[in-house]
Amino acid sequence: MLASAPPEVREAFLDSLSPGALLALPYVFEFWALEHQLPPAGDWRTWVIMGGRGAGKTRAGAEWVRSEVEGSRPRDPGRSRRVALVGETIDQVREVMVHGDSGILACSPPDRRPTWESSRKRLVWPNGAVAQVFSAHEPESLRGPQFDAAWVDELAKWKKAEDAWDMLQFGLRLGQTPRQVVTTTPRNVSVLKRILDNKSTAVTHAPTEANRAFLAQSFLEEVRARYAGTRLGRQELDGVLLEDAEGAMWTMSMIESLQIEKAPDLDRIVVAVDPPVTGGEASDSCGIVVVGARMAGSPQDWSAYVLEDATVQGTSPRGWAEAALAAMARHRADRLVAEVNQGGDLVESVVRQVDPLVPLRAVRASRGKAARAEPVAALYEQGRVKHLRGLGTLEEQMCQMTVRGYEGQGSPDRVDALVWALQELIIDPAAKFRRPRIRGL
Repeated sequence: MLASAPPEVREAFLDSLSPGALLALPYVFEFWALEHQLPPAGDWRTWVIMGGRGAGKTRAGAEWVRSEVEGSRPRDPGRSRRVALVGETIDQVREVMVHGDSGILACSPPDRRPTWESSRKRLVWPNGAVAQVFSAHEPESLRGPQFDAAWVDELAKWKKAEDAWDMLQFGLRLGQTPRQVVTTTPRNVSVLKRILDNKSTAVTHAPTEANRAFLAQSFLEEVRARYAGTRLGRQELDGVLLEDAEGAMWTMSMIESLQIEKAPDLDRIVVAVDPPVTGGEASDSCGIVVVGARMAGSPQDWSAYVLEDATVQGTSPRGWAEAALAAMARHRADRLVAEVNQGGDLVESVVRQVDPLVPLRAVRASRGKAARAEPVAALYEQGRVKHLRGLGTLEEQMCQMTVRGYEGQGSPDRVDALVWALQELIIDPAAKFRRPRIRGL
């Protein structure tokens, strides 16, 4: 890329341009655009640009509208002449899509810049093309008008998304091949998933970091420090669509309602380990989860706090044992709980080689993963388990665990470790507490 070239190469390139070309260069978006901001090849009807906050989605949408309506010269017709600009509210369309720093007016060269007609809520280009503004809060306003192109912004947060989207599709009927671009931060909503599943949809994707050259370094440092590793960070910064499996034992909304900043003083802390079958770079992850509990009062009052996901991958047996013991030391844990179904005595032997005196409980699964997870999920439904922030990958696995089994990729190693920890801290002790005592004769 030119930006990465030595200064003398860049200067030579700029010196080779005519005065007119130099004036036009800032408006030649193909020259400056990031890969995810350029329309994909192929015969698509809908282009979805999914990205994190500040990833350049708005600029891509504005430039696509320009490419649709502008011709070779200022008054030449473009591919499209009737455009719908649809946002959550009229104000947001006006302030972001039209007048924003990356909006249509800011991106347009002086001789092609459209005129904003505030009374009619529309943009009019020198060649006669028109872009009309619509609010997703008023889906019926899209009934009647017709278009050959549309730009839809932040679809995933619209309150009336289904109705507004459907009304827009009925109106997108002019020209030979009417098309639309959707710029949005992903959220787990049905309308977005339906669009993504459509065969006529093309998708480009980018995290916030992709546009770091145009973002304040302090902003990047702050949001990464606060949200890295969280589900919110995966969604809002990485631009990843996080879905809950059908029939999931945990849902994103449930987990988010149980997140806290800091745990209280705890009575017990354990580190639970779900070792992989084999070691090495190609092995599954070794699930390592740290959980603490407050155990005052009767068992129904006990509560648990998930403190850390210390899972490691691609390491030797000694490597995961050292990682688990390091987690114990960080949190001053009382006990290490390790599943031994796969490794048997070898699991305990590996741990003892690192620390012969560690308090270790070996556990063996006699039921399937889903059956073991159900009583733990019940604790969450009762609001008795809280999560510290920063457990995004663990939480993603949880949302893929259903009564039918795990529906994610690979093994639910983190969830298995979580289940063993809560079994040790809450479920087993509560069962012993409730067990009736038999008096002697």
